[in-house]
Amino acid sequence: MHEMSLAEGVLQLIEDAARKQEFSKVNTVWLEIGSLSGVEVEAMKFCFDAVTRDSIAQGARLEVITLAGTGWCMACAQTVPMNEVFGECPHCGGHQMQVTGGTEMRLKELEVD
Repeated sequence: MHEMSLAEGVLQLIEDAARKQEFSKVNTVWLEIGSLSGVEVEAMKFCFDAVTRDSIAQGARLEVITLAGTGWCMACAQTVPMNEVFGECPHCGGHQMQVTGGTEMRLKELEVD
């Protein structure tokens, strides 16, 4: 389950921010997760709860913002929505697709005390 290491990475980012900005409690964490990232949102929430125990983010609410997948079709030269990495172009049915968005995961915002 790679979500555990991802959650540990998020906690590290939070702890680094707490040292730099001198806050003592995290109430809410907003994560942007792309629909093509391979991250299972429910697993991420479970892992986040587990890794934040006894930390500055213990009890923090995790809010996930899902980012849509997008791609560039080389056959028809259009940017198109994508639901799967190796999907076909919804315009021309071609399979020469380059993913251009929806694979990322980033810490967007923190609500802190």
